Amino acid sequence: MLETLTIEGSNKTPAVIFSAEAGVLEISGKSIPENSFGFYQPMLTWIEAYSSAPKPKTEVKIMLEYFNTSSSKCLLDIFRKLGAIQKSGKSEVEVIWHYEEDDEDMMEAGQDYNSLVDLEFKIVQI
Repeated sequence: MLETLTIEGSNKTPAVIFSAEAGVLEISGKSIPENSFGFYQPMLTWIEAYSSAPKPKTEVKIMLEYFNTSSSKCLLDIFRKLGAIQKSGKSEVEVIWHYEEDDEDMMEAGQDYNSLVDLEFKIVQI
């Protein structure tokens, strides 16, 4: 069984909890790491391993307050890998994109990702 990936959040990096057992992947907080690709690499590696035996339903919860441009590219890479899992027919992947009521930029970011990848997005106001 794949180990749960847990990364403590900081004032520059989001908290991450990817649980293969539950089929739930969560990213929350701010994402402005100095090296986005280095920060997100363990998540991409984990998803690669998860893709060999995913849960029938995979839920992805994104609860970001803010992310920078390089983080947005990394998020797109994550969504593309998850899209490949869904396309394989091994798991139904649903992304729940949270945004705060007055944060139109974050709402639109979720809509943009939804149009870029072949995944079902639920865009939820909190």
